Amino acid sequence: MTTLAASGRFSTVVRWLGLTLVVLLLLQLTATLIPWAWGEEAFRQLLVERLVSQAPLALLGLLLVLLSSRLDHPNERHTPVRWLVTGISAVLAVALLVAVPVSISGDRALADQAEQQLASQRSQVQAARAQLQNPLAIQQLVAQLEQTGQLPPGGTAEQKLQLVKTQFESRLQQAEKQIQQAERARDLSTNQRRYGGTGSALVLAVAFTLLALASAL
Repeated sequence: MTTLAASGRFSTVVRWLGLTLVVLLLLQLTATLIPWAWGEEAFRQLLVERLVSQAPLALLGLLLVLLSSRLDHPNERHTPVRWLVTGISAVLAVALLVAVPVSISGDRALADQAEQQLASQRSQVQAARAQLQNPLAIQQLVAQLEQTGQLPPGGTAEQKLQLVKTQFESRLQQAEKQIQQAERARDLSTNQRRYGGTGSALVLAVAFTLLALASAL
């Protein structure tokens, strides 16, 4: 009797722990869904991110609930708790399957936006480098810097011209390094969204489908 009572208390604790993890997911999704704005890309991506990040805990919670049900009723295949696990798992599996194309669409939009910004920066650097190769433009720049007092006094015109070219080239190299850093950050962010978001959503959808089948059968 003592063993049975201890087993019953253990299964009850496990069940409530599992349900708590599921409720946490529902609360997180509810907080995200309240300012409903499905037409905005940022809202869709936030919803997908929240779903994917919290779904593993819900998966663990449903596994605990299923385990507690089997501990309480080892010989019964269909119990209310197991049907509850089946229903929630199926809903989450469908939600994660829907999240996959939404995540892919968002990845493309964000990648295109980042590429446009980088292309604009590249074109600006190319235009500035072309200006560096234009003697007339450099002479005008030297004259402007002399008028504003940004060039040191003294020195020949050739020295001033060389100084301006050196400073201009240094700034261009710094801008190109910043563009390269932005490209690496873009690639890192793209891979993170692709594998950490879209890939995870697909894997979790399969996991919830298997859990729904395991609970129903």
